[in-house]
Amino acid sequence: MTIDYRKIQIYQDRHKILADVDFRAQEGEMIYLIGPVGSGKTSLLKTIYGEIECEGECAKVLDADLLQLHTSQLPALRRQMGMVFQDFKLLPDHSVYYNLNYILRATGWKNKAKRDQRIREVLAMVRMEGKSGTMTFQLSGGEKQRVCVARALLNRPKLILADEPTGNLDPESGEMVLAILDEIRRQHQTTIIISTHNMQWLKYFPGTIYHTGEGRLTKEEDPNRIFTDETFMIK
Repeated sequence: MTIDYRKIQIYQDRHKILADVDFRAQEGEMIYLIGPVGSGKTSLLKTIYGEIECEGECAKVLDADLLQLHTSQLPALRRQMGMVFQDFKLLPDHSVYYNLNYILRATGWKNKAKRDQRIREVLAMVRMEGKSGTMTFQLSGGEKQRVCVARALLNRPKLILADEPTGNLDPESGEMVLAILDEIRRQHQTTIIISTHNMQWLKYFPGTIYHTGEGRLTKEEDPNRIFTDETFMIK
């Protein structure tokens, strides 16, 4: 099991955001987190990444016990994950190659030839061949997000966390990003967790759905309800 949360309490600045969280993710599973802004989706992702702490009965991520994990052990855990952000977080005055090479060097890739090979591989996976030398500020929003996905793939993660990855994209670019993530999930058995307000992705790329609201995280047992109940028609 990739993630196993049981009776977990999640706090932000001493304020309880989510209570009694039960959340599980299997290898190769696509999971969506939906719910109003400020309802706890990002906070949940941050606990998985170890950015904010949680407490409770069980919180295991990739066999690591978050409730016992020392700060010094976080880098090793994070190297098994990839992160995709809504606002890209790319270095704007540098090339695509520089952005990706920077991460590889920071995570212990000593051999330049192997770094270059891995960069070529991940750019091909996100359909960005030939863009290695392009400055990131010259890219469209969709291209920037595909570079972010490439960055997330560099260390062959077992888990990818995507926080509103299509929030700043047009529908066509957003669909391409989701299609790439879904392809990665299927080909590499990577677990993908996506927070989103865009309900159409749940139709085009089906997966397990959890929704946040009123301080709770609830697994949706009837996905069709998402598309008929006005409660979920989040714009």
